[in-house]
Amino acid sequence: PVVFQSIAMPGEAEAAFSITTPFVPASNNEAGREILRGLLAVDAEDAATVRPHVLRRAWVSVDTAALAHNLRVLATLAGLGVDDVRVEVDGPEVPVLDGSAAPFVILLHEAGLRPLAVPRLHLRVKEPVEVVHGAKRARLVPSDHFEVAYSIGFDHPLLRHQAFALRVTPRSFTETIAPARTFGFLREVEMLRKSGLALGGSLENAVVIGETGVLNNKLRFEDEFVRHKILDAVGDLALLGHPLAGRLEATKAGHALHAAV
Repeated sequence: PVVFQSIAMPGEAEAAFSITTPFVPASNNEAGREILRGLLAVDAEDAATVRPHVLRRAWVSVDTAALAHNLRVLATLAGLGVDDVRVEVDGPEVPVLDGSAAPFVILLHEAGLRPLAVPRLHLRVKEPVEVVHGAKRARLVPSDHFEVAYSIGFDHPLLRHQAFALRVTPRSFTETIAPARTFGFLREVEMLRKSGLALGGSLENAVVIGETGVLNNKLRFEDEFVRHKILDAVGDLALLGHPLAGRLEATKAGHALHAAV
């Protein structure tokens, strides 16, 4: 197993996080999938909040009160095509690290990856499904592969419009999506902290956008913001429990629309 421990912020508890592959010897196609199905137990009250991905129960191997920041772990597993894994968290949440999925990609490779000698089942989109809420839209259409086409727009000079599209493969995820960090507006920070969220957040683990630009450091990609939205979408769709054969087309969407579609 690969283990690391987060650095606690003042007044917070440290969290130890470990990844072990494989979870159990996979004797059939369902063995590895059971892990992701365990992630479907989302607390209804938490799901209605501004940051919905707080799980009361995650992998069968996890025993913890609540898991936050888990989207990047889910996205990493889905993006790398990992079905058979044990993840353990000893603490209140998955460590935020640098705000991207890149550290989890490294950890999974350090733990070791190998093909399973069993066929992989996919969920195939047979006909278009669309959810629209005002200017926000999320649409799933048939495709032989898992693809995402995403566009965003905010009332900010840096974020008037960004768009990115790709076929999600282990290589494309690792190189173009995993390094994209979570981001937020300076005006949102106080609201989140009053809600008990983002308590470990800092300029070291998120891109913070002020009125005139990025406060902490330069971007890893010119369009890093929309790439992180794709990271979110890959993590959200991992809750389906099987790899997806379909194309997500999203405009100004978010967690709620990803889940609804």
